[in-house]
Amino acid sequence: MKIPANGFTHGGKFHADDVFSTALLQIVRPDIRITRGFTVPDDFEGIVYDVGGGMFDHHSEPRETRPNGVPYAAFGLLWRVLGAQLVGEHQARLLDENFIQPLDLNDNTGEQNSLADAIGSFNPVWDQKADPDECFWRAVPVAKQILENEIAAANAVNRADETVRRAYANMRDGIVVLPAYMPWKNGLYKTDALFVVYPSQRGGYSAQCVNDHRTKRSKLPFPPAWAGKPEAQLREISGLGLRFCHPSRFLITADDKATAIEACRRTLRAAGRPVSE
Repeated sequence: MKIPANGFTHGGKFHADDVFSTALLQIVRPDIRITRGFTVPDDFEGIVYDVGGGMFDHHSEPRETRPNGVPYAAFGLLWRVLGAQLVGEHQARLLDENFIQPLDLNDNTGEQNSLADAIGSFNPVWDQKADPDECFWRAVPVAKQILENEIAAANAVNRADETVRRAYANMRDGIVVLPAYMPWKNGLYKTDALFVVYPSQRGGYSAQCVNDHRTKRSKLPFPPAWAGKPEAQLREISGLGLRFCHPSRFLITADDKATAIEACRRTLRAAGRPVSE
């Protein structure tokens, strides 16, 4: 969809919905000029959202609802049209599920949402005579930065996916070894991978358990005896150069790649799983 040069949204008190909608339009078309008001002028030419009863307003019946029952607000309606061109169809759907739907739900039902509350806090307080338009334009850059971060993160996942797929093709014993830290969960979703090994951003190497996509829990956690132990004790108990094991047993850090891989292999053996020699 090509965004026109002008946009119109409602005036007065604003919410995360119209603020994030404005931020999205600015990202897609940086030179767009947005007007706020209570009635759309008869001769207005441009995109109208969160007001006016058009395709990007959610205040008229029948209102559109997603298959999962979450109703659309203006932000979600705009993202449905514009999201794929920014992050691709798959990531657009995930961003809608994880980021946009909670905001849409807040706007439609009042369900608590801390991000919506933070954006709403830019409104003038009841006994303050600040201009709502000035407050709105202080909120939009904040929302824009947050949305740009979400878009950048989604595209980072897209860039990582091919590397993760190649690493998965070379997997041994359910252990995927990556050349660098990168977003890997999307690429290994619903695979038979058990562990991911990668260089730690704090030095050495990390190994992390892959979650079961149904239970959202680690398929094969690291041994209970390692959980939360001080480094010296962990090294003694494990017999390996391990620096850390998370109390929840989903993550370890090791001195080097070989040690991280061996920690995964010992976890496999302890669980009675076959390990290639």
